[in-house]
Amino acid sequence: MSNKVNRIIDKMMNKDYFSQWLGIERLEEKEGFCKLMMTVREEMCNGLDIAHGGITFSLADSALAFASNSRGRHAVSIETSISHVKPLHAGDIIIATAMEQSLTNRIGNYYIEVQRDSGEIVALFKGTVFRTEKEWEV
Repeated sequence: MSNKVNRIIDKMMNKDYFSQWLGIERLEEKEGFCKLMMTVREEMCNGLDIAHGGITFSLADSALAFASNSRGRHAVSIETSISHVKPLHAGDIIIATAMEQSLTNRIGNYYIEVQRDSGEIVALFKGTVFRTEKEWEV
């Protein structure tokens, strides 16, 4: 991966130990867009034998972070929300796709769909980020 977007996300991922723990695989990334994949593991499940809600939230949040920082400026989330549509279980492969909805000098709004690898939607996530003046050095 050699373009600026890839180098920014490489730099972020290098120190993002939580995303590494999740086992995130990067599928596609470009300005304002990111697609990630991971497999739900047994230790990610709760007492009901379904994935903890924080797992889909975390995958979507990582997609938000990568998509919003891909434009070259440091961006941090200021508001997020998620709707859990379907339960997940250990072994499920899930894909989060972050899409930029609007962008100004200071604020970006993103919509993230989390789906099973079959295409079934399991969660819907919305995120708003604050764009700082700091540029990524890559």
